Amino acid sequence: MKEYMPVKEGKVREIYDTGDNLIMVATDRISAFDVILKNMVTGKGAVLTQMSRFWFDLTKDIIPNHMISTDTADMPEFFRQDRFEKRSMLCKKLEMLPIECIVRGYITGSGWASYKKNGTVCGIKLPEGLRECDKLPEAIYTPSTKAEIGDHDENISYERSIEVLEKNFPGHGEEYAKAIKDATLALYKKCADYALERGIIIADTKFEFGLDENGHVVIGDEMLTPDSSRFWPLEGYEPGHGQPSFDKQFVRDWLKANPDSDYDLPQDVIDKTIEKYNEAYELLTGGKLA
Repeated sequence: MKEYMPVKEGKVREIYDTGDNLIMVATDRISAFDVILKNMVTGKGAVLTQMSRFWFDLTKDIIPNHMISTDTADMPEFFRQDRFEKRSMLCKKLEMLPIECIVRGYITGSGWASYKKNGTVCGIKLPEGLRECDKLPEAIYTPSTKAEIGDHDENISYERSIEVLEKNFPGHGEEYAKAIKDATLALYKKCADYALERGIIIADTKFEFGLDENGHVVIGDEMLTPDSSRFWPLEGYEPGHGQPSFDKQFVRDWLKANPDSDYDLPQDVIDKTIEKYNEAYELLTGGKLA
């Protein structure tokens, strides 16, 4: 049996190259504030992969995605081990675009901090009088550059995203910038409306896109997971303060309250985190992860 080693490791994911395709494996690692925490959150990787699978299936009418299969029977024999089950995705190879596509439907987090300071979020002027966690009149697109592990992403304007893409893909900067902005807003609208019917508010999220072998824009990486999104319960939603959350915000809040933790979570925070991830998965998909 041929053994495989990751060709790339991110904060949470490991990527394996099978020759024609890639296999993305979501580990049980968890990161916050661009730091990998010392703990594993058992079962988290399976939630991330299966939730991405669900959304990729739901949105293929909007834009193609990189997913081929999440069944390890479709992968080389090496991946038919327990440690890869449910957390692995066989994907098409893409040339990834160097932009993180962030969309915000509600004002929270760093956006709220910026708005309080000068009435803008990532340079976009917003109406006066918004409260923390208010729904925005319409979702806004706030791209950022992709940082290396350990560095922070940098928010940029749409105009700057054109320049970044033009530098990497001469003659295509404006074309690709518009394509990923339009896809980001369309994906968010469809999925946020869907989630709301199931009792979850998607406050914000981020997408990543790449080019397939024909130069077409395709969504890749992960999609609308608790790692890449803010999920709030609709029940009890009340603007004017922070909201309870189905995502990593629970971990972020604990770390902020415990600055001397050295990024080491207590067991009850780990248990609560995976409980929240599973709850979001079940509400959104209508099924349970075995």
